[in-house]
Amino acid sequence: MKTFRIPYHKTTLDVSIPDSNFKAVLESRVHGYCPGCTQTDIIENALNNPIASPKLEKLVRGKKNVVIVTSDHTRPVPSRITLPALLHRIRQSEPDIEIKILVATGYHRPTTRDEQIDKFGGPIVENEHIIIHESGDQNSLVQAGILPSGGELWLNRHAVETDLLIAEGFIEPHFFAGFSGGRKAILPGIAGATTVLANHCAEFIASPYARTGVLEKNPIHEDMVFAAEKVNLAFIINVVINSGKEVIHAFAGHREEAHLAGCRFLKDLAYAPRAEADIVITSNGGYPLDQNVYQSVKGMTAAEATCKEGGVIIMVAGCQDGHGGQSFYDNLAGATGPDEILKRVITIPMDKTVPDQWEFQILARILKKHKVIFVTGLCDPDMIRDMHMEHAKTANEALNRALEIKGKDASVAVIPDGVSVIVG
Repeated sequence: MKTFRIPYHKTTLDVSIPDSNFKAVLESRVHGYCPGCTQTDIIENALNNPIASPKLEKLVRGKKNVVIVTSDHTRPVPSRITLPALLHRIRQSEPDIEIKILVATGYHRPTTRDEQIDKFGGPIVENEHIIIHESGDQNSLVQAGILPSGGELWLNRHAVETDLLIAEGFIEPHFFAGFSGGRKAILPGIAGATTVLANHCAEFIASPYARTGVLEKNPIHEDMVFAAEKVNLAFIINVVINSGKEVIHAFAGHREEAHLAGCRFLKDLAYAPRAEADIVITSNGGYPLDQNVYQSVKGMTAAEATCKEGGVIIMVAGCQDGHGGQSFYDNLAGATGPDEILKRVITIPMDKTVPDQWEFQILARILKKHKVIFVTGLCDPDMIRDMHMEHAKTANEALNRALEIKGKDASVAVIPDGVSVIVG
């Protein structure tokens, strides 16, 4: 018997797999990577050695104001470490500069004050000028151009009008943008709702290039790169983190070159060879990425890449925040099944994309090929069932149910952290 601890909310759930059923464990080597120095040292070293860019201090000189784009409550960016380093260097170079911290919520709900304190720390929340981006607030947006895809580019006014725009973030495999980080701070991070919807249209989501770990020919990525260039994102610092949410590497400098260097580093560590299995157990790596069902689709895509067609995916996620998107829930719960969703969504043109369409499109794609058993004790089981998934309270309960479905000899693979791996 092999026992695995699967990340779940702020703790773990154990699952025990008989030796005769166990097929493989797919893990990123990120979690075992030893950088050999402290997180602060890693950040400072990256800032001291920017990639294809002058140092931040030089970029700041002579500027009257700067906007720092940072991630929201759904992203485990270690802002308690990165933001103080950025703020210190900015003020050291220009003591009287006006600094605004713009929280990139993308299409998510606004970040609460308690979530800000949890993420940034009390002193930053109390003493810094923090602005929460709201994609639906048209008065806070300005049009910055037309995307390569043809969609209108609407961005937060503070970012467009500042003397200097910089961003912090983290790089992980992303299920349709290839990788997170870099340009994603701008689109969808601080983009208007119409821009996010156009970028996440059904045609792009259906593209074979809109997949985990893929940037080349990825239409979603191409729009994002354009947006970052158009708004003149001048400097980034992106980190790679392990399962303990600790920084193991950082990349600072040019918006594209620094990001690509980080993606190459991560891809080397995150690759896991495909191991076809009848049953695949996965997670979203725990809190904060498993706060809702919406985000948990990401972990399911890793399982999708290695689960046999007709197999069972067991998704372990806390989801104390519920479904994560009303449109996401309504479109799933209101359909007879995944076939209906997929047939309807592919006919929706770019300028008619509806909220959360990309997420229910991808989940429908998964549900068309696999049964999903969702493991959580922190949200309403009926909500899970409404979205065409089975519910289980524990991972072992889910595994027993999956073995009933696929047979006692079914093979089982485990992906302890589904958002950290690139299955190939």
